[in-house]
Amino acid sequence: MGDAIRNDSSAPQCITIAELQAEHYENGFGIFHATPRLSWRFAATSIQNWKQCAYEVVIERHGRTECYRVASRQSSFVPWPSSPLSSRDVAQVRVCAIGSEGINSNWASLSIETALLHRDDWTAKLIGGPPQDIDAPKCPFRLRQTFQYSGGASPARLYATAHGLYEVEINGQRVGEHVLAPGWQSYKHYLHYQTYDVTALLRSGQNSIGVYLGEGWFAGRLGRPGIRNLWGSQLGFLGQLEADGKVICQTGPGWEVLPGGPVVNSEMYNGEEYDSHQHDPKWSTNEYTSTNSTEAVVLPFPAAKLIAPEAPPVRRLMEVPPRATLTTPSGKTVLDFGQNLAGWIRINDDIPGTGTVTIRHAEVLEHGELGTRPLRTAKAETIIHLGGSTRGYEPRFTFYGFRYAEVTGYDAVGLSDFTAIVISSDLRPTGTFECSHDLINQLHRNTVWSMRGNFVSVPTDCPQRDERLGWSGDLQVFTPTASFLYDTSAFVGSWLRDLAAEQKDLNGIVPTVIPSVPMPPRDNERQPMAAWGDAAILTPWDIYQFSGDQSILQRQWNSMVQWLENGIPRDERGFYAEDTPQFGDWLDPRSPPALPGHTPTDPYLVANAYLVHVTEMAATIGECLGETELAQKYADDAHRLRRLFREEYIAPSGRIASDTQTAYVLALHMDLLDGPREINTARTRLDWLIRWEAFKINTGFVGTPHILPALAKVDMMTIAYRMLQEKDDPSWLYPVTMGATTIWERWNSMLPDGSINPGQMTSFNHYALGSVCHFLHAHVAGLSSAAPGWTSALVRPRPGGTIRSAKATHDSPVGPYSVSWVIEARVMKTNVTIPPNGEAHVILPGVNIVVGSGEYTYETEWHSDPEWPPQIIQGAQGKPVEAEFVP
Repeated sequence: MGDAIRNDSSAPQCITIAELQAEHYENGFGIFHATPRLSWRFAATSIQNWKQCAYEVVIERHGRTECYRVASRQSSFVPWPSSPLSSRDVAQVRVCAIGSEGINSNWASLSIETALLHRDDWTAKLIGGPPQDIDAPKCPFRLRQTFQYSGGASPARLYATAHGLYEVEINGQRVGEHVLAPGWQSYKHYLHYQTYDVTALLRSGQNSIGVYLGEGWFAGRLGRPGIRNLWGSQLGFLGQLEADGKVICQTGPGWEVLPGGPVVNSEMYNGEEYDSHQHDPKWSTNEYTSTNSTEAVVLPFPAAKLIAPEAPPVRRLMEVPPRATLTTPSGKTVLDFGQNLAGWIRINDDIPGTGTVTIRHAEVLEHGELGTRPLRTAKAETIIHLGGSTRGYEPRFTFYGFRYAEVTGYDAVGLSDFTAIVISSDLRPTGTFECSHDLINQLHRNTVWSMRGNFVSVPTDCPQRDERLGWSGDLQVFTPTASFLYDTSAFVGSWLRDLAAEQKDLNGIVPTVIPSVPMPPRDNERQPMAAWGDAAILTPWDIYQFSGDQSILQRQWNSMVQWLENGIPRDERGFYAEDTPQFGDWLDPRSPPALPGHTPTDPYLVANAYLVHVTEMAATIGECLGETELAQKYADDAHRLRRLFREEYIAPSGRIASDTQTAYVLALHMDLLDGPREINTARTRLDWLIRWEAFKINTGFVGTPHILPALAKVDMMTIAYRMLQEKDDPSWLYPVTMGATTIWERWNSMLPDGSINPGQMTSFNHYALGSVCHFLHAHVAGLSSAAPGWTSALVRPRPGGTIRSAKATHDSPVGPYSVSWVIEARVMKTNVTIPPNGEAHVILPGVNIVVGSGEYTYETEWHSDPEWPPQIIQGAQGKPVEAEFVP
């Protein structure tokens, strides 16, 4: 046993490029690069050990054909071989990969079209309506213009953005699939714009264009208790419509502002109010005649840099019908959609009557009633005034986090009347996981749903309450999991660009939320937090490991330096100054509900452990980028800080000052211990602390992501699996047993009696604790990256607990890797698939080999774990006690 069983060599022998890509764009349309790098992913193949030795690129542009052949194994981010593209340029690109054994790939093609690359390409003016009360919600309004089009052979393009949120219609037809456009960004520094192909919407002769504007993130209330107008108080739209090589319509003088409109109010936190009386489907057509319109106001051109983002837009991803209609103890009617999600509810048909229907949203029921207390000040409701058509109505400029919806004002509620619309940034799915343990499978599904519900333009903490902010600590701990599940490179890259811009304004301090939203009375913008601010260094590195794109390190390098040199408040030794607050191991389960930062682990131990870790990481990144002088400086700093950390917190025996799970986990994960004696002490203490707590979690925000990988690192897989499979509170599976369909913010956001946790910070859709899925991918299934961009993978499944099979896939920048294993009797059968141009280091009992592309099967001996299940330690004598384990 232990040898690979080769697959049938008679299988089709072909190499296929599955997708050709320019930079990180989902397609080649509307890109913002003059010299876009090219990347291609391969489809799975049975051909073994295929390597690319060269590639050919053919570019057709301006009536010329250019051919290039390059001897290189590189298939990701290869340099643009031609001269730079100009604004609005179109190029047809084809790529073929040449194999060293004479087997070549197919020709993959991509049509590239650049957007407006320069500020002076814009001739349109930013326009808006009359000024509104800066202290009140901004009433959505509509803009309109007619224009002539003579028709032509060339395609038509609309370039559009807004201060606020916008939707565009041309001749009564909605433009594009985007929702909540242009998305959320640091509007002071960047303003994203979108490019739309509107050729099919135009007609010869007179045409009409209509724009609906809402306040969105730009001017709406954000944070707690809430600040309005963070980036401006006047909504505006910028649009430029081009065809046949000229501008045929653009925003500026002469546009009209229409009176009224069906969307009476729309706020991110409070929801939307809709008056069906005022709905006129002809408002953006030539048939519409306005009588009380006013002329649009020309506003100053946006000061921010206009860019066409690489990240996919927010779109409607799926529809979820309600599963049941419930009647609460107080007699209310509630729809149960069966899944906690982010989005809104569509009304499928006309609701009769002339009254008002109110839909209130919440994630859970508490004792049978809608559980709205966790929403805090967010009303999260949709108000619909009847009397006109409601068929197909759905909110435009807001979204909700919910599973349940309470409907009042409509007595004949039926399941077919309403549909939940799931929205998210439309990232490419890349990773899957499944195993023989149903509750763990649900835990993984919950993580995917929480990521989906929180990756809405920026990575937020939650989608439901009066927050929904881009907390840096949440993303820092979750990036490895997120990047296995989806291609996050452009999405997180955009957020990191905002981080660097906001940080520069604060002289190196990284705000805890990006885009930065002040939250009085705490000046969170100027309070540097370890682990949160460290996203400036750790998150670009994680993205680089998954994408292989070194440019993200280069772009963020100055941000990293500024954080280490200016952002971190230090004492005379270089440690974190103890007169500045720290979140520490936030939300340790032993923290009081009202004091989530009051944890048993010294917050400055946490901060200084992270400081050593990120300083070492900066040295590694500096070496990677050729920044040798700073790399050496940070290597020396890390060595000195590590010595100081050991003097301050670690006894000669290896005992740590804070005798907690998190303290030992960070020391092991960040290599702060020296020699076998100290590591063995840490293993022994961590083992004891976990058993003493009966395998329940006693780590918070910074300890939890690392505890199972740390146990795996020091060969404590039995303990790791026992913690993973624990079901009592606090544990990963406790929420699953309580019916959770997303990851909770607190281990016990819902108490066993069905009451909501009394803490004012209680969310039922918070992805951070889903970072445990990195352990599922890398250790349970056994699939992880061994080199940046997955040019090499590590296949090392480590079965344990009661799990007898698992499988995972990851569609990497090279192509799809997959691992599946099953244990039957005393044999473990493992199947491995490696993409063309990739390789994997396979480690199994009796197997330690590096293999190239192809499909492989291994059969190895498996022996049950004699220590399973491990016993808890309780009682005055601290002795192991017998306790039944129910898997």
